[in-house]
Amino acid sequence: MGHCSSSGACLAGVAAFVAEDRTGHCSSSGACLAGVAAFVAIVGKQLPNQKSGEIKEQGRQIPFVPVRHGCHTVIASRSLPRVLMAARKLAGATGRRCLPLCMDVRAPPAVMAAVDQALKEFGRIDILINCAAGNFLCPAGALSFNAFKTVMDIDTSGTFNVSRVLYEKFFRDHGGVIVNITATLGNRGQALQVHAGSAKAAVDAMTRHLAVEWGPQNIRVNSLAPGPISGTEGLRRLGGPQSSLSTKVTVSPLQRLGNKTEIAHSVLYLASPLASYVTGAVLVADGGAWLTFPNDVKGLADFASFSSKL
Repeated sequence: MGHCSSSGACLAGVAAFVAEDRTGHCSSSGACLAGVAAFVAIVGKQLPNQKSGEIKEQGRQIPFVPVRHGCHTVIASRSLPRVLMAARKLAGATGRRCLPLCMDVRAPPAVMAAVDQALKEFGRIDILINCAAGNFLCPAGALSFNAFKTVMDIDTSGTFNVSRVLYEKFFRDHGGVIVNITATLGNRGQALQVHAGSAKAAVDAMTRHLAVEWGPQNIRVNSLAPGPISGTEGLRRLGGPQSSLSTKVTVSPLQRLGNKTEIAHSVLYLASPLASYVTGAVLVADGGAWLTFPNDVKGLADFASFSSKL
């Protein structure tokens, strides 16, 4: 069914940037992440201008299923008003503590300050979810050097910065779990996505390197590569014209778009003791879309020209 028990307490007592139960088992109450705290690093939906590289924050709602299953959480973003609002909603809906912080993943001193504040609040961080991302459609030949660098700085350097700081401040001595949100763009080469595809492919490589180096210290590191997800800003801006998207979806193996809850449940799996023997892996949650989605270069180029004016 893809659901937890009727109580919904799959992660009762858990928090992102949270310490997980090392037994690798869930309790009888279904509290897979009881006592855990999770640190979720986001930038919102970053859409750098392909000519200038300037970042435009479009806002992105991320479904925090671990919170709804009992996890205390830290959410960090460059936009403090956005995470303040999200934190109020999450705390009000779940009764769990949610600490909103202002942080730029590209700035190590800001990351250090945010992690220190999170540790002061919760005393521990056991789960790190790296969600920071920047993307837009642009032909490689028209992509500015600054725009390419901006995406690499957010996606790749940002992921390393937060992971490295958390390793030094908590994971090295206590263990932990890292889930990096990536993409399938680089699996076969996607038109108009050399910047994001390159950045996310680098993060998947980082996942494997860190899993090997940090595994002996009881740190698991995995990637989650979502596919086209309905109701998201990313799909609206990157999915192409609606008519073209509908055709692509019907030829994908599951013949439908994914939804945000399905992606959140995938994160929940990788972050919980249910995946206690999984590390260095890339979990693709896209309904098999990357296997069959066509590379419609002209159609995407036309759509990119249109969407850039939105």
